[in-house]
Amino acid sequence: MKRALISNGNPLEDKIGFSRAVKVGPFISVGGTAPVGPDGKTVGIGNPGIQTRRCLEIIKEALEKAGSGLEDVVRTRILLTNIEDWEAVIKVRAEYFRTIKPVDTVMQVTRFINSEWLVEIEVDAIVPSEQL
Repeated sequence: MKRALISNGNPLEDKIGFSRAVKVGPFISVGGTAPVGPDGKTVGIGNPGIQTRRCLEIIKEALEKAGSGLEDVVRTRILLTNIEDWEAVIKVRAEYFRTIKPVDTVMQVTRFINSEWLVEIEVDAIVPSEQL
């Protein structure tokens, strides 16, 4: 199967060897997506809802570059530094996925690389065969 690497221009992609997303056949995996703006700075410091929205917009863009979209997402993984933020985060997630209804995991982690990040999100998508 053909392998496509999806970039969003993060300078660390080449430095440490990662892609925003990887598509192999109909499968797309979007890696841990942090709330970072185009300027490389954290968006929504202290606000898990704003940070979630930014993560999901980055993910949406990566999926679209891969020839897909949010409607093809089958799994979301939400990582939080404070599990008490789950309701604010899930409220925003619902705006994007209420009718799509992918499976979901919400978990707390000790910390992220950047201490300003309250949330990171990963998704997996499968493109229907008629779109390939």
